[in-house]
Amino acid sequence: MSVEQDTTHFGYKTVNRDEKVGLVAEVFHSVAGKYDLMNDLMSGGIHRLWKRFTIDCSGVRPGQKVLDLAGGTGDLTAKFSRIVGPTGEVVLADINDSMLKMGRGKLRDKGIVGNVRYVQANAEALPFPDDTFDAITISFGLRNVTDKDAALRSMYRVLKPGGRLLVLEFSKPETKALSKVYDAYSFHLLPKMGKLIANDADSYQYLAESIRMHPDQETLKEMMQQAGFEGVEYYNLTGGVVALHRGYKF
Repeated sequence: MSVEQDTTHFGYKTVNRDEKVGLVAEVFHSVAGKYDLMNDLMSGGIHRLWKRFTIDCSGVRPGQKVLDLAGGTGDLTAKFSRIVGPTGEVVLADINDSMLKMGRGKLRDKGIVGNVRYVQANAEALPFPDDTFDAITISFGLRNVTDKDAALRSMYRVLKPGGRLLVLEFSKPETKALSKVYDAYSFHLLPKMGKLIANDADSYQYLAESIRMHPDQETLKEMMQQAGFEGVEYYNLTGGVVALHRGYKF
């Protein structure tokens, strides 16, 4: 294997591929306790609208089976649980044990039990049979995956024919002016907020860098198509700061 193939990005740093999972895990172990609070502060609460739009675009119906991948503290799982009802199921999957525990605790406190299952899983090798889910969502998680192509192929495999994948992720702003404002916010204010609220500036510096290293809208669309998805389209939200990609398995 070449040196290039054996390394990957952790934010702006180049690291060995087998190191990245552990480094990302450390970030999310660190931020798990303040994750929801920081999401609200970082986005001004707008992340709730992005997630609502994702659910609206999912087409999920009662009785269906949904995988909320990199589901974190369970925002999407909570809403999907209500939609699929007692005859459906939502699997909240995350590679990070701390995030999974936070999500499970939060949902159980809300009384969301019965149709939700929790699985610690790596997106690159999902531990589910072929053709299992009617819909898969991955919200602000794909950019932290080491081998995104492998993850997309794994998601395609476990989707049922007719199923759909929705990828909600930070992306590339549509204008230079917005990009400048966004950069100033991400690299100056965000680490300071992380230090003040979560006592962890470094993790939020990484998160800002990881956004810049993530594929742009058109590149991610092409990656989804190469993984087998059809009818792939994306919607720019908040001027392209975030994009929702949707693709189908036919």
